[in-house]
Amino acid sequence: QVQLVESGGGLVQPGGSLRLSCAASGSISSINAMGWYRQAPGKQRELVARITSAGSTNYADSVKGRFTISRDNAKNTVYLQMNSLRPEDTAVYSCHLDWNKSGSRSYSWGQGTQVTVSS
Repeated sequence: QVQLVESGGGLVQPGGSLRLSCAASGSISSINAMGWYRQAPGKQRELVARITSAGSTNYADSVKGRFTISRDNAKNTVYLQMNSLRPEDTAVYSCHLDWNKSGSRSYSWGQGTQVTVSS
């Protein structure tokens, strides 16, 4: 069984910063990619940022230049540094894991962490 433990959400004023963390543990043979998705009330879940095991990254256009995704492979942990936050960034942010075990590919989700940007 795989567990994803997220931390770092909270309330921040517009223009502020937050750093999200997601640590993966369990019977993981290897990780293909880790990423962050978000879902705001009344909206569909969307990809925020993703990083592969090779270090390739991709971002939603709305966060490019403001958010940075990084990863500590030794700790199976992914980080999302969020700067210049805007009210429209308010959402539940969920960690996503694309991983392998015994030759099978699997996907897992974290429980989600609330990010609220408001004055």
